[in-house]
Amino acid sequence: MLNRVNRVALIGTGFVGSSYAFALLNQGITEELVLIDLNKEKAEGDAMDLNHGLPFAPSRTKIWYGDYSDCKDADLVVITAGANQKPGETRLDLVEKNARIFKGIVDEIMASGFDGIFLVATNPVDILTYAVWKYSGLPKERVIGSGTILDTARFRFLLGQYFDVDTRNVHAYIIGEHGDTELPVWSNAYIAGTAISEWTKNKQDFKQENLDNIFTNVRDAAYHIIERKGATYYGIAMGLVRLTRAILRDENSVLTVSAYLNGEYGEKDIYVGVPAVVNRNGIREVVELELTEDEIQKFSHSVSVLKKTMEPVFNR
Repeated sequence: MLNRVNRVALIGTGFVGSSYAFALLNQGITEELVLIDLNKEKAEGDAMDLNHGLPFAPSRTKIWYGDYSDCKDADLVVITAGANQKPGETRLDLVEKNARIFKGIVDEIMASGFDGIFLVATNPVDILTYAVWKYSGLPKERVIGSGTILDTARFRFLLGQYFDVDTRNVHAYIIGEHGDTELPVWSNAYIAGTAISEWTKNKQDFKQENLDNIFTNVRDAAYHIIERKGATYYGIAMGLVRLTRAILRDENSVLTVSAYLNGEYGEKDIYVGVPAVVNRNGIREVVELELTEDEIQKFSHSVSVLKKTMEPVFNR
C-alpha cells in the first residue's frame, strides 16, 4: 500500500509564518515542512527550534529550511511573506509594494515545477490571492486566500461569548473584503440551528447595539491588536492550519476563504471572502448564501472597493 507523504512549503517565517509552522507541528497535519525565507538564518533557526520540539509532537514531521527548488514536490505552498501592516495603515495600503514582492516569489516557485495548491495569507489578501492566480497561471480552484476565515472566527467567538455558548456551536459568517468593507451575514447567523434573532428574544438585557458593537469589534480587531502588540499572528496561524487540514485531508469543509467569483453573488473576476467547500483539489465550489437586499448591496460595495484598489496594479 502506497503511503502518500504530504509536503508543505512555507514562504516567509515572520510572525505569521513561524506561528503557523508551530501550530502545524502541534497538530501533526503534514509529514514534511520546508521553511523558505530571504533571511536564511532565521529560517534555519526556526527549523532547528521546531525540530527540538518533535519529541513532544503528536506525530513525526520532517522539518528543514530550504529554497524555492523544494517547492517542486510540495502539495501546498503557503505564502505569509511580505510587508506587514503598520499602525495607522489599512490592509489596502499594502497593495503595490506587496504585489511587487509577490511577482518575484511566485515566479521562483513556478520555476521549480510546482503544481500544487497555493494558500495566501499576506495582506491585502484578496488582491494578493488574485495576483498569485495571475502570476502562476494555475487554475483558480488551486489558488486560495485566507479571506475572512479569521474574521469569521472572531465573529463566532464574540457571539459565543455574548450568548454564553461554545463558539464551536455558533454558525455565522463574515464575507467580503478582509478589511474595512467586510460585512456580517446576520440573515444566516445561527446557534445550534436556531437563528440569532430567536436567541436575542431570550436575552433580557438585549439591545440591537450590542450586536452592532460585536461586528464593529470584529472588523476593527486587527487595529486594536496591532496597537497593543504590533502585529496579529496567532489567530490567522490557527486559521491557516485549519485550511491546511481541510486541503491535505480532503475534508470538503465549508470555510470562508478568498475564492474566485465567476458569477456567484452577481460578481465576476475577483477574489473575495465567501464560504466555499475546500478539499484536496482546492476550492470545490463557492457556497452562495441567500442574502438580504441590504447584505447584497454591502457585498457589492466591498467588491467594488477591491476592484478600484486593484486597478493601478493590474490595469483593469
